[in-house]
Amino acid sequence: MLEWLLIGLGVACVLEGVCYAAAPGAMKRMAAAAANAQPSHLRLAGLAAVAAGVGLVALVTSLR
Repeated sequence: MLEWLLIGLGVACVLEGVCYAAAPGAMKRMAAAAANAQPSHLRLAGLAAVAAGVGLVALVTSLR
């Protein structure tokens, strides 16, 4: 279980690194937009990301 968590964390780091390497200007604009966003909007976006992640993990584990 811990192994899968660390693999997931590693993949997330790789994907974020690719985004910053490929489009640093867009990532800076997105970070600035997030800094100016209302906390309630950020909270909803975070909950949506959690739901999407849980759904994806559930889908992948059900296919095994």
